[in-house]
Formats: sequence, structure tokens, C-alpha cells
Amino acid sequence: MENRIRQLREGIHMTQVNLAAALEVSQETISAYESGKNYPTVARLLKLSEIFQARCDYILGLSDIRFPCQNQQLSEDELTLLNKYQMLQEEYKDSLQAYLDGLLVSQKNAER
Repeated sequence: MENRIRQLREGIHMTQVNLAAALEVSQETISAYESGKNYPTVARLLKLSEIFQARCDYILGLSDIRFPCQNQQLSEDELTLLNKYQMLQEEYKDSLQAYLDGLLVSQKNAER
């Protein structure tokens, strides 16, 4: 779990101090969560879920599916792709989108 909290926090460019303020705890508490020395209460875990837009079981490391998905039409592959995309920093998201655009153009040209 500790790696997930750090990963999610860094993924949205949030500092430990900012996360601590959002959870109404000390920065030391966040550090303890991230190092595995302490664990959030259920109420704080739910707040982390809201902040990171991630399922509690994902934050706890019990699942690799990050998003609560209301659209049951998505396959496991699609959910995994969405999860990986969300973990990227913005500059890499832009690169991935450009790469996908190129793939779609190549596919369209190959279909002609």
C-alpha cells in the first residue's frame, strides 16, 4: 500500500504537506503511510479514494484495477490500459496520445 499512496500522490504532483492538509493529518503521518509504518483509518482511506479517484482496494494493493468503473462494457484490458494511463505524468500522457494518433493513422492507411 505504501508505494501506491506515494505513486498516486506523485502522479498528481501533490506534496506530502498538501496531502496531509487534505486529510487533516501531519506530514509525518503521510510519510508513515508511504513507508508502511502506519496505515490510514477507514475514513481517511475513503478520503484518499476521493482525492486520487482510485478504489480503496487499489490503494491497499489488493487490486490492480484503479478506477471504479460504472460502464460494465469495458474489458479487463481496457481497464488496465486506463489504469496505466492515469499513472503517467502529464508529459508522458501527451506522448502516448501522439503515439496512439500515429498508430490510428497507420491503421487507416493500411486498410486502404
